[in-house]
Amino acid sequence: MAVTNDLVSDQRVHRSCMALSEQGYGVTLVGRYRKHSAAVQRPYQTVRMRLLFSRSVWFYAEYNVRLFLRLCCSKVDLIYANDTDTLLACYAAARLRRRPLVFDAHELFPEVPELVGRPKVKRAWERIEHYVLCRMGRKLPGAACITVCQSIADYYGQRYGVSMSVVRNVSDESTQDHSADRAVLDELGIDLQGRRMLLYQGAVNVGRGVEWVMQAMPRMKDVVLVVAGEGDLYATLRQQAAQQHDRVLFLGRVEPTQLRRLTPHASLGLVLLDNLGLNYFYSLPNRIADFAWAGVPVLATDFPEIHRVVSHYGIGSLLADGAHRDTERLAAAVEQTLAEWSVMAPEEKARRFDAARNELSWNKDKRVLQQAVASAMGTDHVAVRTAADDRPKAERTAHVHL
Repeated sequence: MAVTNDLVSDQRVHRSCMALSEQGYGVTLVGRYRKHSAAVQRPYQTVRMRLLFSRSVWFYAEYNVRLFLRLCCSKVDLIYANDTDTLLACYAAARLRRRPLVFDAHELFPEVPELVGRPKVKRAWERIEHYVLCRMGRKLPGAACITVCQSIADYYGQRYGVSMSVVRNVSDESTQDHSADRAVLDELGIDLQGRRMLLYQGAVNVGRGVEWVMQAMPRMKDVVLVVAGEGDLYATLRQQAAQQHDRVLFLGRVEPTQLRRLTPHASLGLVLLDNLGLNYFYSLPNRIADFAWAGVPVLATDFPEIHRVVSHYGIGSLLADGAHRDTERLAAAVEQTLAEWSVMAPEEKARRFDAARNELSWNKDKRVLQQAVASAMGTDHVAVRTAADDRPKAERTAHVHL
């Protein structure tokens, strides 16, 4: 599997690697090493390339050249490209070596906020997608395409005529712990003092709504905003938060195990997005599933994929597109949602979250991933697993570069 990040916090890719390892494949995850990257220990092989460039076109050019050379020189039975920024190298190596290719679009890459305002760069990525996706079916028979939601699958189907399986970015129930461990509050330096926690988890980037919640805090009573994650706006917003004393707390990057222990303490999970392009508009953030598994209601922006989940299962409230920029309206929505859930019967809460958990299950979605890879390999994934169990361990791995 190929990714352009440093592997540390990409839980979707980790779950994908584990799902394929379960089927008897030998998995190698290739990414990059950054100056302050934490160590990674995984039950599958990981490779992090040290690159000369860390940003701009030079980074993507160097990464894809290095990745292409590695794929050409490695034992590999299938190549798996995560997102468009790894696609060109993976496609070229698959063509050259006549190996099956899987493309997994975690987002609508040319529509990410960083590219929406840069038309020339956006067009360059669109041309890469057009070049590869229009040729995959003809040049690589059996190639498979995966994405994270039906809206993005429909977009690619209409634009390029490709059929994409949907593997949502949802929680792995085997890692979920619903108990509210109070020790984690001390570990992270959180003193609620009887106040309710508003929790944001994820990248602190443009369009994620964190700054608007901070501006609305003076209009809300007895709440603390906790931000778990880092990103482009992290330093700026953290400095601004100092003016609000202990009502806004920035934790930085939190280990996944700690975050799972922290989340059940929240009274409300925040999923507020600006409409900065189709990538955000069609997104289904994985933290919605994380909040559902922790039994925490959400306040979310009313985008199509978010609406399907939050409205259908009744696990929170929805704000109209752009409404969170009105601090008075945002504060009122927070207060109203907190009030509704504070008087809701425990049995009703349990019914809603149990229904959502039953649907937002990685155990279900990973089967679609396993079948897509098995189809690309020309095998049945159940047969692969069974046959692998009957062979000596040293003989039962197919080498998969993701």
